[in-house]
Amino acid sequence: MLAATVKVERLMIDTPTRRVVLGVGAFAAGSLFGVRAGAAEGPLPPTPACHDGDDATLAQTEGPYFKPSSPERIELFEEGMAGQPIELAGLVLTRGCKPVPGALLDFWQADGKGQYDNSGFRLRGHQFTDAEGRYRLRCVVPGVYPGRTRHIHVKVQPRGGRVLTTQLYFPGEAKNRSDGLFRKELLVRTSKSAGWLAGRFDFVVG
Repeated sequence: MLAATVKVERLMIDTPTRRVVLGVGAFAAGSLFGVRAGAAEGPLPPTPACHDGDDATLAQTEGPYFKPSSPERIELFEEGMAGQPIELAGLVLTRGCKPVPGALLDFWQADGKGQYDNSGFRLRGHQFTDAEGRYRLRCVVPGVYPGRTRHIHVKVQPRGGRVLTTQLYFPGEAKNRSDGLFRKELLVRTSKSAGWLAGRFDFVVG
């Protein structure tokens, strides 16, 4: 069952044309991010540009560490937590570039040392997109562990729709070349900002 939409800062965003998708790069790097982290180093490029009929976001394996019933929250980062802090933001869109309000996103990941919390819900949480199809997540860049590059797991489910299970990756990682699951289509766009990273990824659901 889907719960109430997570409350996030409201921005005036219309139907996601290419202009708006470009603007959400600044939204990820600025409006949601700047209060605590300062101004980002320019807007992020689109991820991806949205066009009618785009393919859905590439699905990937769930992996062995998923746990159901995570807490509803957008803040996974905790003070003193090891790892590079990052704020990730973006849209959930249909293949026709329409925003998907109330879509469920369930995130889970390793900590900065490459370890998962399998007994509790540290660095695990779910949320819902707002009326404009937007989400945001504050966490850390995950560490690496044998056989895998840095990645964040996510399940995305529109109301009454099918679940998309996938993984997000980070640019410039040496282990991207040796990780058999890595796909460039799932790269997060990042921009540095006062010790944090601002990240951007838009999910397209079929």
